[in-house]
Amino acid sequence: MSDPILTVSGVHSHYGRAHILSDVALEVRGGEVVVLLGRNGAGKSTTFKTIVALVRRTAGEITFLGNRIDNRESYVIARMGLGYVPEERRIFTELTVMENLEVGRQPAREGLEPWTPERLFEIFPNLAEMRDRPGGRMSGGEQQMLTIARTLMGNPSLVLLDEPSEGLAPVIIEQMAQTIGLLKQEGLSVLLCEQNLHFARLVSDRAYIIEKGQIRYEGSMAELEENDEVRAAYLTV
Repeated sequence: MSDPILTVSGVHSHYGRAHILSDVALEVRGGEVVVLLGRNGAGKSTTFKTIVALVRRTAGEITFLGNRIDNRESYVIARMGLGYVPEERRIFTELTVMENLEVGRQPAREGLEPWTPERLFEIFPNLAEMRDRPGGRMSGGEQQMLTIARTLMGNPSLVLLDEPSEGLAPVIIEQMAQTIGLLKQEGLSVLLCEQNLHFARLVSDRAYIIEKGQIRYEGSMAELEENDEVRAAYLTV
């Protein structure tokens, strides 16, 4: 297997006096799709926000491409090639699809084929048909695709996807799974957090489970499929 592209080691995070993450450790390797599973409120989104410095870690280390990033600003981390797609999508509703994509543009990175609107339209054909449509006049699934495409315009080596299937119709979830598969074929590494185990099965190589801010399980998706006890303990509602 390739070397880790992202390593999170012994990370703690707080919201004020509330201790949210405790000794969180995970890693993502090159070309790998990894899922962070857990119930609502388990600490998934806080883990992502801590990685990209929207929430400051209070202990531990985070490295990306061999460089410490836990003391850097969010915009610096993004420029290093770590893309983040928040659960809230946060597209610019008054801007068109093309204008949203231009907002995310960053220079090409050595050793990676740069993303262009035309390359992205091959992966997101729905967006190709609405280049001049304002983001506010798109469906939730279309907005999710646009958010991912805008992030890819930054030419990231790793993308964090926060609850990509949340609120989407089953047919759109299947399309999203196909999209992540295409990104993996392009050599992109993906870390996603999810409550939807079915969606995670479709796209992920390995899984972590977080509960009450602590990693409770790590293994391949195949191993998780065979472990009824773990799924019952940490994933059932």
